[in-house]
Amino acid sequence: MEKVRLGIIGVGNMGSGHVQNILAGKCPEIALTAVADRKESRRNWAKDTVPDTVQIFEEGSELIASGVCDAVLIATPHYQHPVLAKEAFAAGLHVMCEKPAGVYTKAVREMNEAAEKSGRVFGMMFNQRTNCVYRKMREMVQGGELGDLKRVNWIITNWYRTQIYYDSGDWRATWEGEGGGVLLNQCPHQLDLLQWICGLPKTVQAFCLEGKWHDIEVEDDVTAYLQFENGATGVFVTTTGDAPGTNRFEVTGTRGKLVCENDTLTFWKLSEDEREFCRTAAEGFAQPGCEEIPVETDGENPQHVGVLNAFAGAILHGTPLVADGKEGIRGLTLSNAMHLSSWLGKPVDIPFDEDLFLAELNRRRATSRKKESKDITFSTEGTY
Repeated sequence: MEKVRLGIIGVGNMGSGHVQNILAGKCPEIALTAVADRKESRRNWAKDTVPDTVQIFEEGSELIASGVCDAVLIATPHYQHPVLAKEAFAAGLHVMCEKPAGVYTKAVREMNEAAEKSGRVFGMMFNQRTNCVYRKMREMVQGGELGDLKRVNWIITNWYRTQIYYDSGDWRATWEGEGGGVLLNQCPHQLDLLQWICGLPKTVQAFCLEGKWHDIEVEDDVTAYLQFENGATGVFVTTTGDAPGTNRFEVTGTRGKLVCENDTLTFWKLSEDEREFCRTAAEGFAQPGCEEIPVETDGENPQHVGVLNAFAGAILHGTPLVADGKEGIRGLTLSNAMHLSSWLGKPVDIPFDEDLFLAELNRRRATSRKKESKDITFSTEGTY
């Protein structure tokens, strides 16, 4: 095999971007051979956009069964991700899944089992893991340069969305169609990065406010408190209602503080371990010496194209993925825990009761509103 024959299921906002990247030659080891979408308008867009050699289907299941693909990229509404992935694995296809891996961890656990059984390559579209700034943060935190973890703070409120964004699709911002709001749509990248860099917390208490800033039934404003196994604490704040928003990620350890903001990384490096200084200092108001250091990175940030090229490399050459698909359950564990904590009004330990989460989610799905789609597709260029 010289190229991976790829089918893309779902050519809306994200899927159409992947189509255009491949057609522009940015993924030289991938050949687009099929697309699928339930919306006639998106199939018509595909007819006007892709070469005649690319087959167009209405259903993802038809594409999977067609035999014209070696792999699929799933870019559909969230509930379909595990369903289609399991179908693809059963058909012997490799799978790349858009975020999130699914809506609830129980379904994603089944998807991971199917991936393991199939022996096929399984990747998650966690394109932010390609960002040199976050890769450097992980290297420094996991490598011990910050000492022991003390505090994690991420305020990620630059996800501003208008009402027409939510009105654009009948599945958007409903429990039945999307399964959640800002935690499940916009923040899977940040939740993945948080656990990838700092590890999963052991306890979460969250306040998820539903329809605070928009006419929607799911959360658009979240504040969560995190407790880690070693005693470190954290706060995660997000919304789609703030303009202008902020994206500031701080990680504090016993050897200093790392701050990511405005695509730059700064390390406030202590001259000695804070815990040792605190115990031995002779002055009550003394502070350990501190040096502000701009952190250099390799500057590489290939984003979606980098993830797809690594996916092709894993299939063709056995080279590493950017994000193994089975890791998708970790960030989803964090968002599920936040939802469950808010619904129950109390802290939730990780791992949590997956059956209880699903029961609470299904209660909300049962009364989910029915919406009429305006069938609008927006450009996502520059937003991720």
